Amino acid sequence: MIRVILPAHLRTLARADSEIEIDIVGPVTQRSILDALEAGYPMLRGTIREYGTGRRREFLRFFACGEDLSHEEPDAELPDAVAAGKEPFMIVGAIAGG
Repeated sequence: MIRVILPAHLRTLARADSEIEIDIVGPVTQRSILDALEAGYPMLRGTIREYGTGRRREFLRFFACGEDLSHEEPDAELPDAVAAGKEPFMIVGAIAGG
């Protein structure tokens, strides 16, 4: 089981708890996690990744094991601790302002 933590606004939209558990078959990557998340919670389609391009939406960041993975390739394998369910994959809303 892969653990995914969502920011409050996406939790509300998905009607989910702060942490969601999903099954992944094959390599654990950002793409495989987001594909499984959107399959289980179709209302999240287009909120994390742009329609068409699949690029991460601005003002959302991806973290795991204390590292910012936002600019990693979507098909790069995530740390073993995430794949084993020991550490969560976190989707975090970025803060902007001035």
